[in-house]
Amino acid sequence: MSTSRSLTIVGIILLLWNLMGVMAFILQYGMDLDELARTDPVTARAFAAMPAWLWIDYGVAVAAGTAGAVALLMRRAIAVPLFLVSLIAVLIQFGHTLGMTDLVAQKGLMVAAGFPAFVILVAIVQLVYARSMAKKGLLR
Repeated sequence: MSTSRSLTIVGIILLLWNLMGVMAFILQYGMDLDELARTDPVTARAFAAMPAWLWIDYGVAVAAGTAGAVALLMRRAIAVPLFLVSLIAVLIQFGHTLGMTDLVAQKGLMVAAGFPAFVILVAIVQLVYARSMAKKGLLR
């Protein structure tokens, strides 16, 4: 498979991943916390306690990741700093959520940190991939 075709396939996968992040942001921001509290009171409390700046950070994470994926598909080098911004925002978001709330104590490390660890891993992978494509001269 050619590098150009691989770049397109990876770009589409990353775009879909980041669009799922946008949807998660929209759904979580508009969530009925009273309804959530009936099934998952710990998560409902964590969402209710999220400061406005952390919601902004979450929005920056998904917006920068999505823009980075679009830039990657357009073969633009700006994908690299966009993915870097996304990674930094993801680290801030989950650092606060896992370090400044009682989610880990209430749910356990594996439950509370499992998905965030995967999100961080994907954010790292997309940044490393974009950097490698830029180094190869495939992004302008």
